[in-house]
Amino acid sequence: MSRATAVRAVLALVVLAVSGWLIATRTPRLGLDLRGGTQIVLETRDGEFARATTATTDEALEVLRRRVDELGVAEPTLARSGDRRIIVELPGVTDPAEAVRVIGRTAQLTFHPVLGVEAGEGREGDLVLAAESGERLRLGPAALSGQQVESATAAVDQFTGWQVGLDFRGTGGEAWRELTADAACAAPGDPARRVAIVLDREVISSPQVNEDVACDTGIAGGRTQITGDFTENEAKDLALLIRAGGLPVPVEVIEQRTVGPSLGAAAIEASATAAILGMVATILFIVAVYRIAGGIAAIALVCYGLISYAALLAIGATLTLPGLAGFVLAIGMALDANVLVFERAREEYAARGARRSLRTALRGGFTNAWSAIVDSNITTLLSAGLLFFLASGPVRGFGITLTIGVLVSMFTALVLTRALATPLVGARWLNRRPAWSGLAGIGWVRERLESRDPDLMGRRRLWLAVSAVAVVLAVAGIGIRGLNLGVEFTGGRLVEYAATAPLSADAARDAVASTGLDRAVVNTSGDGNISVRAGAFGQETEARVRAALAHAGGGDIQRLRDEKIGPTLGEELRRNALIALGVALAAQLVYLAVRFRLRWGAATVLAMLHDVLLVVGVFAWLGRPVDGVFLAAVLTVIGYSVNDSVVTFDRIRELVRAKDRRGTPFPSLVNTGSLQTVPRTVNTGLGAVFILTALAVLGGDSLVDFALALLVGIVVGTYSSVFLAAPLAIVFESRPGGLAAEP
Repeated sequence: MSRATAVRAVLALVVLAVSGWLIATRTPRLGLDLRGGTQIVLETRDGEFARATTATTDEALEVLRRRVDELGVAEPTLARSGDRRIIVELPGVTDPAEAVRVIGRTAQLTFHPVLGVEAGEGREGDLVLAAESGERLRLGPAALSGQQVESATAAVDQFTGWQVGLDFRGTGGEAWRELTADAACAAPGDPARRVAIVLDREVISSPQVNEDVACDTGIAGGRTQITGDFTENEAKDLALLIRAGGLPVPVEVIEQRTVGPSLGAAAIEASATAAILGMVATILFIVAVYRIAGGIAAIALVCYGLISYAALLAIGATLTLPGLAGFVLAIGMALDANVLVFERAREEYAARGARRSLRTALRGGFTNAWSAIVDSNITTLLSAGLLFFLASGPVRGFGITLTIGVLVSMFTALVLTRALATPLVGARWLNRRPAWSGLAGIGWVRERLESRDPDLMGRRRLWLAVSAVAVVLAVAGIGIRGLNLGVEFTGGRLVEYAATAPLSADAARDAVASTGLDRAVVNTSGDGNISVRAGAFGQETEARVRAALAHAGGGDIQRLRDEKIGPTLGEELRRNALIALGVALAAQLVYLAVRFRLRWGAATVLAMLHDVLLVVGVFAWLGRPVDGVFLAAVLTVIGYSVNDSVVTFDRIRELVRAKDRRGTPFPSLVNTGSLQTVPRTVNTGLGAVFILTALAVLGGDSLVDFALALLVGIVVGTYSSVFLAAPLAIVFESRPGGLAAEP
């Protein structure tokens, strides 16, 4: 065994050992759909500066969403109920009281000059508040507010203890300098030399400006610290509140309860069965195609699943059913790097003739596949990173999961698979029987392509016309049928019932589904109440729901609450997601322009937009719901589409640079490169299709739309990489200065 192989083996063992330890010692955080959680109902009240209206309630909801994100609660559900209520559902919260205390604070932060110390209540019209020392301070008008704070961080100082560091934004730095410049003109010890920092009309700190700060000069730099007798938790909570922003109006907790999972045990079990069967089918397929090499890839896939799951446990990610389905799908798509290596190894073995050996072929496979693996994964990482930093809520969570999947996929393919395969292909018994390895033959797909050698790019105008017609049909579907937006985007109706007889969650869901509300979110709470949340439905349907619950064994069903609810994916979250996606696509285009050519990058992005439009159009024509699960599927399709096109263009770039191909027309090179990558595309796509088919057929209503969207996305993504992106590259390169332009 070589030194490099030994290093890879040791590294793989260490990673697997750490992953095993994490799985054995960490408990997964399950989402609302799998385990339930805490439901908090807040009601906005008229405040000092604003009245509680629908608009201020929506603004408060977005602030609360940021606070929940800062608390580290992943995959929460927040929705406006009626005009002044906000429903917050938090999965896996271990201390609901602490969550209520933090998210319910108004958090109006202001900075005031201190005018003096009052023995009594002060003059009429003055703001007099008790300081942390017990003094009553008379304060001037606020000089700046928390809206001018860029960031807040809790840190410990060895002399002053826990404190909160602030960085100001915009005019905040200059306002702070002017405030401290005026205070510095008072004599040391004079109350007027102090600055009061007020949170929700409570002075949390009133430090004196240091004596080394000159009058009319102040503290420049746009930074300061809030010091006080803070504990660690108090400092971190204060920093969290400042970062998330202040509520426009006060909120009051009017209800808090524990709710059960929104999915029944039967649905969860069916989905788990589907995932297992899909995985088994994928493993059998890869072993059938690549034999012993496929068996090694199957072992690497199992290890990929263990390492990825351990990574999710390590960061405390909340696992939901769609998230777990996406995780299983990622295992299938993680085949891609292994398939790329094995296909290049097959080419290497066939090209060496009498000098061929399995060890040399495998080494060449890793070398030749390296650039395609790196380029395709870096474009995905760019997208995932920007989704994490720029988006919020479930879109940000998707970015985290995608990043973990990509990194672990590269590790298992380039380190683990190579550590397992290298000693094996060097064995004498396998070199005497090279067909057993799975690397000695070119494969059924490549045999058919080489025997027929179709000129796909010669018909590029036909393929472009087919794609144009498909886009027109998709846009027509969106325009004519419209999108069946789910309750996450449009809001709907929330009805809560009290049952005189206990009714199980599964029985309640079946009863509600029988009335036509098969997409409704049905929860049962600890007090036996049943809540039904769905898109807008009329009084007749509501009456049928009550009757169905009674017929299912709920006894006398009384309606306790009936309110309109707003979307759980609010306007700010949707806007941030679109901005993040736009920036991610621009970053991918720049990367592709640097690594390939700008014209090829433009072709890749246009093919991706084609794929997304077709998926959305299919859902429009079928009338399927477009909800949060669909959003996750579309983001996955984007990653798959770009990845597929990058692999194709990587092969085309290799042919363009090859010395023995000089003088070959660019369309011919594109045709050859596209045909050479078809076996990889087919095998990778089939690996994912097995899992998706199992999820669509056996996974139940909760996953059928997720699986359908991805099945459509993989089919059109596979098509577009060869029949749209490649022809577009030829068209773009036919212009002056292009590779296909006439000399």
